[in-house]
Formats: sequence, C-alpha cells, structure tokens
Amino acid sequence: MLDPLQMFADWLAYGVLGLSPDSALGGAADFFVYDTLKVLLLLAVMIFLVSILRTFISRERVRKWLGGRKEGAGNLLAALLGIPTPFCSCSAVPLFIGLVRAGVPLGVTFSFLVASPMINEVALALLFALFGWPVALLYVLTGLVVAVAAGVLIGRLKLEGELEPLDAREAALYFKKVKMSTKQRAQFAWEQTLHLLGTVGPYVVLGVGAGALIHGFAPVDWLAGVAGRDNPFAVVAAVLVGVPLYSNAAGTIPIVQALMSKGMAMGTALAFMMSVTALSLPEMMILRRVMKPKLLAIFAGILAVSFVLVGLLFNALLG
Repeated sequence: MLDPLQMFADWLAYGVLGLSPDSALGGAADFFVYDTLKVLLLLAVMIFLVSILRTFISRERVRKWLGGRKEGAGNLLAALLGIPTPFCSCSAVPLFIGLVRAGVPLGVTFSFLVASPMINEVALALLFALFGWPVALLYVLTGLVVAVAAGVLIGRLKLEGELEPLDAREAALYFKKVKMSTKQRAQFAWEQTLHLLGTVGPYVVLGVGAGALIHGFAPVDWLAGVAGRDNPFAVVAAVLVGVPLYSNAAGTIPIVQALMSKGMAMGTALAFMMSVTALSLPEMMILRRVMKPKLLAIFAGILAVSFVLVGLLFNALLG
C-alpha cells in the first residue's frame, strides 16, 4: 500500500525541487518533508486525546489520589498520573509544593516529578511515529520503572529535611477543581492541540531539519565509532552530553532518529533523549527553589544512573 505522505514527499523533493534521489541533498529533503508531516499529524491526534484525558485529572484530584498512599503502590500511581500531566517551568514548582503540602510522601511525589517530563504525549507520539509501537511501549515501561525506582529510593533516604521552606498560600493557588461539560472538554482539547502544536511545532521542524542534515550528510563511520553499539562508554557519554542541553522531545527525537540511522544504538539514543528532556540544567535551576543542594544532587544523580541503566538495557535487548 502506497503511503500518501511518502508520495507527496517524493513529489516535492524530486519532482518540484528537481533533486536527485541518489544525492545527499535529495535524501535529506525527502526525509525532512516526510517526517515533518508524519510527526505533526500524529502529534495533533495524540495531543487532542491526551488533552481530553487531562480534563478528568485535575490537580486537586491528583492531590487526593496520592495523599496517604503507601510505598510502591503510591509510587506507581504517581508515575502513571505523571504521564498525562504537563511539566514545565510554570507548573513544576507549584505542583511539587502543593503535593508536599498536602501530605503526599516525598518519595511518591518524586515518582510523579520524574514521570511527568520523562514520559509525555509528545515523546510517545514521536516514538510511535518514527519507530513503531514496540519501541514506544518499551519507552513507557522503562520510564515507569525509572520513576517508581527513583521515588522509592528517595523515599527511603528520608530526605524531607532537605526541602526548602514551603509556602502554603502559593500551593493553594494551583489546586482548583473545575467541572466541564463534554463540549467544554472538546473545546479545551482543541485549544490545547492548537496551542501545543504552535509551541512544539517549531521544535519539530528544527529537530527534523537537523535530523535531515544528519541523515544526508553526517559521516557514518565517525558516528558509529563514537556512539555505536561497539562503544561500551557510549551510553554514559550520551547522558553527560545531554544534561547541559535543553530541549523538548519534539526537538530531540527527530535528531535521535537520524543519529540512529547513522549507527547510534537505540539505548544510547534514548539515554540521550531522557537526559535532555528530564535532567536538563534549566529544570534543575527551577527545582532549586524547593530543594536544597543535597536533595537536588541526589535527585539528579539517581536520574543520571537510571538513564544509563535504561540505555544499556535497550542496547542489550534490541542489539
């Protein structure tokens, strides 16, 4: 069965632009057109569906669900709730404050904090579009394992004293229950889809553009040697390189796909993506408002080690 998007990309790159299918520029242009259209279409569908789901999961409800939960079950529930919950500089700190002030155990709160940026609808949609459902499912499962394990470990370390003083008034501002009709939910989802596409769309275009350049022009032998399957330190290097960077999944995954096409192992690529999206320096600066340096360092260290282990696991399973 012919792919209409691929037919359009071939027509535009080779017919309209007159590029050769055998040239690096032609291959890069075809890659850019096809992947940009495919990712944006699937992303729009995924954002709309997740936005509908989010209308049933208010922050007040999250607080009630997580309060008083025991270790293990509470961590898993918190991680699951983190998947459809947006994590950004405007919501991370207030939400963290609200959960802690509500009496949610610190370890459970951290499972939520890890899962929210690490497993999100954008990353899931892109992975599904670019690599298929087995990789997307494995990404979700490993993300949940990391979130639960990190939360359990932090909970057992008894680090509540390493939190900065919390402002109850600030927390209260971010827990307001809102009732919505079916029409309002659909309207909210549509508005969120347009807003998020407008927000992440440029990252998709830039990310796919960078990926297209890598796909068409990057030296295969060099990339395979530095970050390929035969380099035992590639996963560690990918995490160390990713931490100082800041991007979202929309901008990172297309680059990862192109790097993989040039020889980077799947686990190495995922470790890089996770470190960029969930362990970046800007996010650490935001969280410093509510965490003392010791807790922040432990949190970052646990995540970094987890990402390395996940990368090694993916490489071992997928080859």
